Amino acid sequence: MSFSGNVKKELEARIPSARHCQLAELAGLFHFCGYIGRSDDGTVYTGFKAEREGIVRKGFTLLKKTYNIVGDNHEDDDSFREFFTKIGDPNDTVNPLILKNQCCQRAFLRGVFLAAGSVNDPSKAYHLEIVCGTGEKADQVKKIMKDFEIEARVISRRKSFVVYLKDGESISLFLSVIEATNALMEMENARIYKEVNNTVNRRVNCEMSNIRKTVESSSRQIEDIIYIRDHYGFEKLPESLAEMAEVRLEFPEAPLWELGEKLDPPVGKSGVNHRLRRLGDIARSLRGDAD
Repeated sequence: MSFSGNVKKELEARIPSARHCQLAELAGLFHFCGYIGRSDDGTVYTGFKAEREGIVRKGFTLLKKTYNIVGDNHEDDDSFREFFTKIGDPNDTVNPLILKNQCCQRAFLRGVFLAAGSVNDPSKAYHLEIVCGTGEKADQVKKIMKDFEIEARVISRRKSFVVYLKDGESISLFLSVIEATNALMEMENARIYKEVNNTVNRRVNCEMSNIRKTVESSSRQIEDIIYIRDHYGFEKLPESLAEMAEVRLEFPEAPLWELGEKLDPPVGKSGVNHRLRRLGDIARSLRGDAD
């Protein structure tokens, strides 16, 4: 099962204890995957169209718990009429009065995600989205997310509007808000692994870059020293520079601090660097004179 499927499976089993939260989650489900129909004999009925059977079952479970609605219902049924009066047209946004409590907002987002959401495997990519039938629904979902300090974005896709998140921190917060505890733990583990892996890669890349620069610098120094030897002669150099040139040729791969220890008397890294720069200046001067 996909990560998104695991999240929904976990949420399908979570039924709010308070009726007002049950109603809020039912509103999320009904307004994003619910429908109303009328049979040939005039019976008005409702149901849910969802990718998972567990989501449909949860929708009917919430109908039973909130309005004791089971199976087909007639338009003159009091509980059925009360349900549609409270929930409203599934094509509209949800009545804000149903979402006035933060716990109800959590439940609503849970229902919305079950009905129209998906989330990528966090080990591969960070992406969570909720497909909305209208721009107004997308704005409502985005606004409620913002109440939880989740900054979502909205794009249009064909005839739909998609509310989406693209960073791991926001997705983790959303999973926390809708109380997908197991999925949140898996998400956090994936984020930690990625962060550690990225840190290691950055350090390796940094080390490789430093090694490359060191090798390039050493090669350039040796080229300069050989040019001085062949076109000028070490004997014409000051004693400190001649010694530096000979040590660098003898130990082409040694770091600067090690070269300094091999001089007599030993000098520090900055002293070695200064002498090698002077040798480079001499080599450039000789090449310029040769030109």
